[in-house]
Amino acid sequence: MHEETLMEAGLSLNETRVYEAMLQLGEASVNTISIKSKVHRRNVYDALTKLMDKGLAAQYVQGGEQRFRAIDPERLLSILKEKEDKLAKVIPDLKRRYLAKKENEQAYIYRGVQGFRNYMQDILDVGEDVYCIGAKGGWFDPRLASFRARFYKELNKKKLHCYHLFDHEMRGHIEEDIESPVKRHLHEARFLPPECSTNSAIDIFGDRIVTFTGLGINKLDDDLVQFVIISRKLADSYRKWFWLMWEKCEK
Repeated sequence: MHEETLMEAGLSLNETRVYEAMLQLGEASVNTISIKSKVHRRNVYDALTKLMDKGLAAQYVQGGEQRFRAIDPERLLSILKEKEDKLAKVIPDLKRRYLAKKENEQAYIYRGVQGFRNYMQDILDVGEDVYCIGAKGGWFDPRLASFRARFYKELNKKKLHCYHLFDHEMRGHIEEDIESPVKRHLHEARFLPPECSTNSAIDIFGDRIVTFTGLGINKLDDDLVQFVIISRKLADSYRKWFWLMWEKCEK
């Protein structure tokens, strides 16, 4: 039922199926768990061992038979917190290595929805105002809903401003569809003329220039491609061009 979410939390497919089966069964034998989870008996043993190691399953002996039950799902949050704490301890060293090898100027490509999440996270990591040319509300693709909530919370926390030069077609969507927590960012928005509408866009923030292909109104194409250039000098030039366009566009 929740396979994808549990697997994202760090469980394997078999662990997920066995754990969910135990939640429904209560205390049960390996055979019963195997039938309920549709996982082969041999693999059930392996999954149970790993679940017990993670503190998500407990073993009992009843009438000479081994029986197992699931531990409270709240334990999953503890597991994630433990992983987060371990990761937090090594991030400074990883960051140091990254910065030591980081070049002043470079270019790379992001692809698909996950690539778009990476780009949104880059905005938060860079921590500088964002300037969008040809904006189409890509941040509002339904697949980004949970990530977007955290994204806007962090934008507000960091007091970052987002200057949007929207495509002409976005006018009605902004007036009708944009959720209220976002409106504070949209007073700094203008509209490009109709003849400038495309399926592309350019965003500038900090030392980044991100060029998109595969954008629709409030949605992302599955084959979305983002070309990322890291160059402070080039980004500064793009910002100058942005303000020239800004002054020429309708509020």
